[in-house]
Amino acid sequence: MADVDAVKSLSGLLNGIAQKVYYNNSDITEELLKTELYPELPQEEFKALHEKMKGLLKSIATADMDHAQLEAFLTAQTKKQGGGGVSAEQAAALSRFWKSQHIRVRESLLAQSRWEPSLRGLSWRVDLQTATSRGDAAHSGPVALMELELGRVGQDSEFVCLEFDEAKINQVLKKMTEIQESIDRIVHRT
Repeated sequence: MADVDAVKSLSGLLNGIAQKVYYNNSDITEELLKTELYPELPQEEFKALHEKMKGLLKSIATADMDHAQLEAFLTAQTKKQGGGGVSAEQAAALSRFWKSQHIRVRESLLAQSRWEPSLRGLSWRVDLQTATSRGDAAHSGPVALMELELGRVGQDSEFVCLEFDEAKINQVLKKMTEIQESIDRIVHRT
């Protein structure tokens, strides 16, 4: 019976950590978790367990581990000597937790990493100016019109309209090429 209670307490601890860290539930505190799940455990031991589980969850979530990676990671953790490793029961609880919460934790991390406001949509077109009624050409060439739809989560969109002549389009394309080259250099370095 004690083993069942230990497994339930550890599952509750993992869920509590996820609520606080990944789902932004400010009602969950370290004190609440200790009081509800580990009332008999000395504060220092609970703090050590809490920090260990929080660190392991962070490692698993940051790496976005699939099943094979998770099993390899947990096997390595169970073989660690000293206080740094985890027991087989803790590894099993971490595995069960990650299998059930993997998608939700990943979505939460993605949402937390987005810049605000974000680009919700983009539309563009190219207009050719026609001659005016007096026969004068209004512009010397085509004009690109771009409409950006920007918005914050839970708010209505804002629209920004941009107008580019051929020279401005070439500048934008040049900057985009520079950005892509910078990204490629960083990606190929790691």
